[in-house]
Order: sequence, then structure tokens, then C-alpha cells
Amino acid sequence: MEIKIYEEKYKNQVIALILYLQNFDNKVDLSLEEQPDMNNITEYYLKKGDCFWIAADDEDTVIGTIGLLKKGKYCILKKFFVDYKYRGSEYKTALKLYLEYEKFAQNAGRCAIILDNPEACHRARIFYLRNGFKQIAPKEVPVQYDFPDRDSIFFMKSLI
Repeated sequence: MEIKIYEEKYKNQVIALILYLQNFDNKVDLSLEEQPDMNNITEYYLKKGDCFWIAADDEDTVIGTIGLLKKGKYCILKKFFVDYKYRGSEYKTALKLYLEYEKFAQNAGRCAIILDNPEACHRARIFYLRNGFKQIAPKEVPVQYDFPDRDSIFFMKSLI
């Protein structure tokens, strides 16, 4: 497995993985149209100095994703998904993606990471809590940003 920065050649694989995991694995029921960033990851993330990584297996198939948006002194964690076959301690795909994200955020001088987690995504919350995130109330989110699932639970992790 390799963690690398997104390239356009992965676009269809990224969209397929995220939509499958959102809608079939987690039953969040979000369309591609409700997530405009997925159709143009290069513009939405990379050209603005933000970042988007993929995890690829030995056949160069996308098995995980994570996106970073800088918002003032914060980083917003977006599109963090791992194929169910590559989850857990055997592969550590989620951890490897997240550590790449956190290193970038710290090097960019950000003070905290913020994320929204759809209510239906219980397993992800365990990962966030194990990795130092604290649940916060929606009114405590220090910056505004777009998130498609209105039933989200928010988390924040200090980097300082």
C-alpha cells in the first residue's frame, strides 16, 4: 500500500469508493451532486494549497481517501474513507492516511483539525476518539464550512 497525493487518473475510483461507502456501507444517502468537490478534486483541494491523498494497493487501486481544507488557522478533515477490506490493524490504512494528513496540517502551522461525522458512521467515531479528537457541539465549531450531511456530529483535535 502507498499513500500519495491525488491525481486525475484516480477520479473515477475515488468517486466510486466514496459513494459506495457513504451510501451502501454507512447508509448516509448522499448523491454526487450534493458533493461538488468530488467532481473536481484538483480545483477544490490541490490548486488552493490544500491537499487530498489516496491510499492505493499494489495494483494501484484506490482503497482510501482523505482531504484537507485550510480554513484560517484550522484544517477541515474531508472525505476520509477506507475500503472495508483494508480496515483494521492488519493494514492500518486509516491510520496511515490520517498521519499524512496530520503532518501536513502541523507543517502548515494550523492549530486544530475539525471534522463532521454523519450520525450513521459509528465506526469512524471510534477512530477519531482513539486518535485524540473530542466531540464538540455544532455551536462550538469555530469556522463555517460546507458539509452535506445535516445530521453530523462534530469533532476537533488541537495540534498545539
